[in-house]
Amino acid sequence: MPPVTPPKTFRVKSFGCQMNAYDGERMADLLSAQGIAPAPEGENAELVVLNTCHIREKAAEKVYSDIGRLVKAGDEAGRRPLIAVAGCVAQAEGEEIMSRAPAVSMVVGPQAYHRLPAMLEQALRGERASDTDMPPIAKFDALPARRRSGPSAFLTVQEGCDKFCTYCVVPYTRGAEISRPFKDLVTEAEKLVEAGACEITLLGQNVNAWSGEDQAGRAIGLDGLIRAIAKLPDLQRIRYMTSHPTDVTDGLIAAHGEIDKLMPFLHLPVQSGSDRVLKAMNRSHTADSYLKLIERFRAARPGIAVSGDFIVGFPGETEAEFEETLQLVDTVGYAQAFSFNYSPRPGTPAASMDNHLSAQVMQPRLQRLQAAINRDQLAFNQASVGKTVPVLIERRGKLPGQWLGKSPWLQSVWFDGDHAIGDMVEVELIEAGPNSLEGRKKMAVAA
Repeated sequence: MPPVTPPKTFRVKSFGCQMNAYDGERMADLLSAQGIAPAPEGENAELVVLNTCHIREKAAEKVYSDIGRLVKAGDEAGRRPLIAVAGCVAQAEGEEIMSRAPAVSMVVGPQAYHRLPAMLEQALRGERASDTDMPPIAKFDALPARRRSGPSAFLTVQEGCDKFCTYCVVPYTRGAEISRPFKDLVTEAEKLVEAGACEITLLGQNVNAWSGEDQAGRAIGLDGLIRAIAKLPDLQRIRYMTSHPTDVTDGLIAAHGEIDKLMPFLHLPVQSGSDRVLKAMNRSHTADSYLKLIERFRAARPGIAVSGDFIVGFPGETEAEFEETLQLVDTVGYAQAFSFNYSPRPGTPAASMDNHLSAQVMQPRLQRLQAAINRDQLAFNQASVGKTVPVLIERRGKLPGQWLGKSPWLQSVWFDGDHAIGDMVEVELIEAGPNSLEGRKKMAVAA
């Protein structure tokens, strides 16, 4: 590659989970610190970072499609962008990307993106750069301080996974579970609040596996971190995801009943209602133990909204076992949930299992499951009508004077009024749909 003119603008395109969104924000911080500006909406960027996710089917092929579109658009505009591939696809298939996509200048895994500025210097010299090392969490020490934030901000507290669910690539692309130090997290939370955040969502592949020592040297879990962050006076809301049933503690359950700033929302993936399927998935819980956890959370925080994840059609799943999943959904009554057909991830144990199901079997099951989830989501929203709740405005709505924000239960709420992004507004919920609610402003609350 010949030397390249330094880029003046960049765009980070993130796919997948909230942790990827956090990583994308931090890569943007790194590039901004180099004097590169975010590209205006609708304009081509001179540097594009594809921050990839390996969870979904054909993730790698979608990356190559994006690379092709970027090259074509650059050729039409008279200048190809520098392209970096980051994230979990980069980690899993870095060598293949470098071999198959000569237009890519940089490949960087999720544990090495703090080296992006140095890799950019290599690319400007005409040298392709790749880094998919997985060092212990050192990247966070190299990241610039948070200087900007929206009203709702992400904060990664834990990375990696030791659970090795048989369908999941995360242990191979994100590494072993590791917790960031308590002091660093409190400091970053303080900076986010100073930069305008009034809601912080704590993130981790298994966020409730976080552990550390507080300022007094006492061992604490996620509930202790939440209690510490809740003391920040200008922080109004705390959320966390994604949790694993095995790592739920008594303290975390109690925190939901004791900390007003901790929102009444719980995302607790179950994946299946069949104990045999759960065992084949290497999930360390049963349907019954999961349901008992939900009961305990609801006892601590009546009215809590419960969200979950489901995989339909895991290898060998029978019709009767799928019916057990539907029974669990009926029992829980999810306020929302994510559900997907099983798709094999290369290198995972499930990919080599026998009795993979066809799409003709899985798709009707998924439709039935999603119909049950949508039914319960609508019922939860309808039960909210008549309540007056604080809504945090996140963006403008589709119509003039319309605003869109989130309720304490993470419902999307739209309403009219004279406001600004970041305002916390008291809103009466007056009409419910399956995916959002209409509200009427009651009174403004100072942000």
